[in-house]
Amino acid sequence: MVAEYCAADHHDYDIVTTRSALAPLLADDRHGSVWLIVDDSSSDPVGYACVTWGYSIEAGGPEALFDEIYVRQQGSGIGTVAMRLVLEEVRRLGYARIYLETETHNERGRRLYQRLGFIAEDSVWMSLDWRE
Repeated sequence: MVAEYCAADHHDYDIVTTRSALAPLLADDRHGSVWLIVDDSSSDPVGYACVTWGYSIEAGGPEALFDEIYVRQQGSGIGTVAMRLVLEEVRRLGYARIYLETETHNERGRRLYQRLGFIAEDSVWMSLDWRE
């Protein structure tokens, strides 16, 4: 499913990087949590969500990053329900703030995020990648 997410969101996909990143997340919740999304009509996963943990002076302490959410059946409402459940859990765990990043082409996603209470900020994400 991560490969499907990357294709849908126009990201490069590398199975080695994905496996090495998921291993610690699946081993315990120290770095974040991964949820499988299951539709009531099937026991097979129809998507997943991943939130990672951080800490910020600006946030006043623990913060979270909604790193990825992917639902195969877009427009079905499953993603909205899943996001609400994940957000409730992150809030229950005591995180002061949650961020997410969205691609400029993902207007549909931004509309969902705004309905859920996220607001666009003036910040610009920048990155420096040391992987070869």
